[in-house]
Amino acid sequence: MTGGVFNTADWLVVGLFVLVMLAIVLYSMRVRARSGQDYFLSGRDSNWLQIGTSIFSSNIGSEHLVGLAGAGFATGMAMAHWEIQSWLILVLGWVFVPLYDRMKVFTMPEFLELRFSRGSRNVLSILTIASLVLTKIAVTIYAGDVVVRTLLGIESVDILGARVDVFWVIALGLAATTGLYTVLGGLRVIMYTAVLQAPVLILGSLSILFCGLSELGHGDLLAGWRATVAAAGDNIHLIRPFNDPDWSWAAVLPGSAIIGFWYWCTDQYIVQRVLAGRNQRESRRGSILAAFLKLTPVFIFLVPGMIAFALTRMPGAGFSTSGDAAYTSLVAQILPHGLRGMVACSMIVALMASLASKFNAAATLVTMDFFRERHPDASGKTEVVIGRIATAVIVVMGVCWVLVIKSLHSDLYVYLQSVQGYLSPAIAVLFLLGVFWKRATPAAALWAFIIGVVGGFARLAADLVMRSDGALVTSLKQQRFHGVITREQYAAALAPIHARHGWIFDFWSIHWLYYTQILFLATAVLMILLSFVTRPCAPEALRFTWYGATAQEKAATRASWTTLDVALSCVVLVAVGVFYLSFW
Repeated sequence: MTGGVFNTADWLVVGLFVLVMLAIVLYSMRVRARSGQDYFLSGRDSNWLQIGTSIFSSNIGSEHLVGLAGAGFATGMAMAHWEIQSWLILVLGWVFVPLYDRMKVFTMPEFLELRFSRGSRNVLSILTIASLVLTKIAVTIYAGDVVVRTLLGIESVDILGARVDVFWVIALGLAATTGLYTVLGGLRVIMYTAVLQAPVLILGSLSILFCGLSELGHGDLLAGWRATVAAAGDNIHLIRPFNDPDWSWAAVLPGSAIIGFWYWCTDQYIVQRVLAGRNQRESRRGSILAAFLKLTPVFIFLVPGMIAFALTRMPGAGFSTSGDAAYTSLVAQILPHGLRGMVACSMIVALMASLASKFNAAATLVTMDFFRERHPDASGKTEVVIGRIATAVIVVMGVCWVLVIKSLHSDLYVYLQSVQGYLSPAIAVLFLLGVFWKRATPAAALWAFIIGVVGGFARLAADLVMRSDGALVTSLKQQRFHGVITREQYAAALAPIHARHGWIFDFWSIHWLYYTQILFLATAVLMILLSFVTRPCAPEALRFTWYGATAQEKAATRASWTTLDVALSCVVLVAVGVFYLSFW
């Protein structure tokens, strides 16, 4: 099964890493979970190192190992905005950590109930669970197939005399292994293993960066970088022209900021880590550490994708890959043995960390937003049991859904991943207005939320209807932008497609990032208008806004940060500015 990609040294490294990981897992489970707080929030006793590395490890998943490297291969720096917008983690640490800590919430939907109503909580809970199970978990398992298949160079395995597609082995193995330690250990095991996973992932990925540049430059890293830039051409730029059909700056900058705010400041999957902090100082410093770590993915995932593209254009390099397998192909083709094993370990544990976090976040929502609501007097031990059962059920549901997706048209799978892009505007509006505008009312929040979600699903439905013609339309837009075809030829080619779909085509033709902005503004305007004609929230609900802290709570927040925290946060912001100026 090595297929020439791995040798004995690689397998020894893999074996050693597995033993170390197993030791950390067993060590983390030495403390028994006796309540939901222990199981879902690691006893609210996590330190800044665990929080920061866990945020990073949980975030680094399929969208990086497969998606980001593939994007670098195909479009250069275009997708870097989503990574660099991660400075919004600082907003989580400085603005939302004091609020969440004051409220002592378990989940983000719980915040919506305290600020608005049970209805808003239910809508967000169901949406988040569905998104985790139907898109994020499936995406990660699919990425595991791409990674392992490319690393081992195999398509099928022999099981009891039958040839089985390696996809099923990988999907079931990845889900079962990750699910087992998540069921047993809860968030605590995720927080502990992240301390090992994050540095191994970064160091392994840096080795790919340096080996790739060295290969391109024949030992000269600077020459390798110049070759990468030359191969990328105009794709080296972050800011694309206003009329660019895919990556216009007017679409990308505001759109990625809206999605980034939702993801880093309000998504249960990420925020659960800071909720586990032992105090505001640890949670904030964990956020600052995560912000520093998130400066690296552009260089350790996206740039290697660009290097892979340059290698395919390099005469005599003998390097071949497709976009999605760009990162894994670099591991399999240019890294020395031994190092391949280490990097392969980092890739697999990145997928496992991301998958474990998704299992745990979904189980937290099921247990704390639904079970505890119906059984408020349940003991802590019962919460743990329900949490473990919920995790196991979600693991099974995730695998079953992957089986369904595998049998459907591949484009359908791609479009399902865009759910979060269409649903994030409504969630972002609820949290922004809920926290910073005291006049926002429960009824306005619920109706604006529902209508915003319906607007998101309407666009998703249009994507599905257009999936057969969408690729052709996208290609035509690119050809028109680059002058390959004339305006008349472009219009003539679109005419039959427009005739076939009518107004759905016009609706779908709105750039998805412009649609994100439109949906954000429409939801905000609707919520503001409805707030003026509906009953104000109860006075006690204002405590859960930015303005609700008592003098004592404000003093505690002020005492939780130092000049060093401010300085380190400023360093992150300066680094973001320098990056934009360098690749403008």
